[in-house]
Amino acid sequence: MIKPVRRRWLIPLVAAIACVGWAATNASIPVWGRWVLTGIFLAGTTGLGIGVLVGPAARRLAGESRPPTEDELRQMTVSERVEAVNAARHTLIQAATGLVVIGGVVFTGLSLWFTAQSLDASLQAQRTAEQSQITDRYTKAVEQLGSAKLDVRLGGLYALERLAQDSTRDHQTVYDVLAAFVHEHDPSVKVRDDDLPLRPATDVQAALTILGRRDTRQDKQGQGHYLKGIRAQGADLRRANLSKADLTEANLNGADLAEARLTNARLVDVRLSPAFLNGADLSGADMRSANLTGADLRTANLRGADLRRADMRGADLRGLPADVVKQIRAQARFDKDTRF
Repeated sequence: MIKPVRRRWLIPLVAAIACVGWAATNASIPVWGRWVLTGIFLAGTTGLGIGVLVGPAARRLAGESRPPTEDELRQMTVSERVEAVNAARHTLIQAATGLVVIGGVVFTGLSLWFTAQSLDASLQAQRTAEQSQITDRYTKAVEQLGSAKLDVRLGGLYALERLAQDSTRDHQTVYDVLAAFVHEHDPSVKVRDDDLPLRPATDVQAALTILGRRDTRQDKQGQGHYLKGIRAQGADLRRANLSKADLTEANLNGADLAEARLTNARLVDVRLSPAFLNGADLSGADMRSANLTGADLRTANLRGADLRRADMRGADLRGLPADVVKQIRAQARFDKDTRF
């Protein structure tokens, strides 16, 4: 009988496939080895499944409860035997073809998975290297800010600006450092306000320029670069973007803020006497008690600004809309020298 023979081979075959599958889960084996063992396990399982389908399953589907005996096979005619052999060959060829196709799909899938894992590990290593490089650049730039040489400090400032452009994650940190640099180099610590220089130091002006041209789209919600109380008389801040900046009690007398963006900025008690604010956008700014005596505010946008107790005596307000002028007359201080 053929059936017992087939059964004798079935148990060791299943055991071998199970052993290969167990070995594929062993973490001590290299990745490539587990990959190969997994492929063998899947191919063996697939082959065994095909064998079951073309053997017992096919006979049961055809209504046969058992394979033909040797006596039954001898009773077959020559043509029937040839036809049976050809049918068996055809079935084996189809099974082999199916096995090859399935094996190809399995190996292709495993290959793609292995490639994806390798790529992910490579990208992770690349990101780690990039972060390490950014950290080194940041550390070096901050160290340069403490140098006694002006050119080294300038190099550190512009290196920080480039870092903020390259790393979105460090954007806010960089501009907070620059704001701190401006505060630390405040000349009023050493001299009285009356003796302040007419222009900021070169490195302070560079820091202010960098702060004024930052990409505000990367600012964190509710956080701006805080320049509260800075002393920067005569600073060049033309077309600077200082929206939402906190400039409370800052001394910007004589500063050039023409066409600057100061939307929703905090300018309480700020000194801008005189200052050039022509064409500046001050919409929504908090300008309570601001000193704007003699300031040039021609064509500035003051809609929605809080001007209560603002001193605008002698200021040039020509070109402002009638409703804004009415607001100024109701909230701010002015005199006969104020030009509307």
